[in-house]
Amino acid sequence: PAGRRLCGRPHRGGGHPLPARRTGRGHGSAPPPTPHPRRLGLRSVVVAPNGHLLLVGTTASGKSALGLEAARRRPGVELVSMDSMALYRGMDIGTATPSAAERAEVPHHLLDLADPSEDYSVADFQRAARTALVDIGERDARAVLVGGTGLHVRAVVDDLDIPGRFAQVRAGLDAEPDTPALHRRLAELDPAAAGRMEPTNRRRVVRALEVTLGSGRPFSSYGPGLEQYPDTPFAQVGLRVPRDVLDARIAERFARMMDEGLLDEVAGLLERPEGLSATAAQALGYRELAVHLRGGCALDAAVEEAVAATRRFARRQERWFRRDPRIAWVDVGDDPLAALDDVLAAFDACAP
Repeated sequence: PAGRRLCGRPHRGGGHPLPARRTGRGHGSAPPPTPHPRRLGLRSVVVAPNGHLLLVGTTASGKSALGLEAARRRPGVELVSMDSMALYRGMDIGTATPSAAERAEVPHHLLDLADPSEDYSVADFQRAARTALVDIGERDARAVLVGGTGLHVRAVVDDLDIPGRFAQVRAGLDAEPDTPALHRRLAELDPAAAGRMEPTNRRRVVRALEVTLGSGRPFSSYGPGLEQYPDTPFAQVGLRVPRDVLDARIAERFARMMDEGLLDEVAGLLERPEGLSATAAQALGYRELAVHLRGGCALDAAVEEAVAATRRFARRQERWFRRDPRIAWVDVGDDPLAALDDVLAAFDACAP
């Protein structure tokens, strides 16, 4: 029947296609049947499943509420945040950090890891995630990883070999304005890495040179890069929300955050003598409201820009996750919890 069509893309390594199922209102009046545990086809792309499920989606897609509800329905489930900003203490409202009551009900991990004045790297996050997953396994529990920060997700799911940072090398490279010249230098030192990027992509060229010069090891030796999607022991499900629905949810959520005191939260952070790290200062909503509080714009303009920036970020998240052929997609309408049966089926199917 209409609204129940299964679709998907084949896994690059072969096997069965990954179907996406439509749920929510507007797709027929009959309630959906309970899916078979293998309906999402996750067995075809999970190698030696570790029992953990990754639930991804854009900001405001409802993935956190869905993950919490899934944990309530299955005993021994713990939630692991895959958010690069919720890890900062005191940045609760703008990151939609789970409430104290929710965290008391279901164990949560990778929240409140660092002070907002600290630069908490992807490598730091990866180490904390490894520790959390080991601890969860030692309790004979299972995890639902919930998030939308693409690089942090890949670092954990694919156990990326992450290069370090070399500040002095980076400073010297930043002083060179000629990006194509830097690319030519990279081509001499690491032809494989240079061949993977455009000569004008300054961010990638500078980072590759920073690592090659700072570590004494070719940037390309750190693995095939984010363009490859190897087999993984994590089952992965993504929520796909129509653009108009998502845009409305983003605006409604930010208005709710303002009502809950986001402006005061940002003001309190700005008053701290330690200040904010470069990473924390870029958090959506916080960045725009900080401009207002420093006299840079009216409050209405700051709110409007925060909503627009969040929508742009959601588009980038969509593109990032859509490239991953290992994710089984569930199309949801205005009620993400309508996808609960699919998520539970995927979770049950990936039991080790």
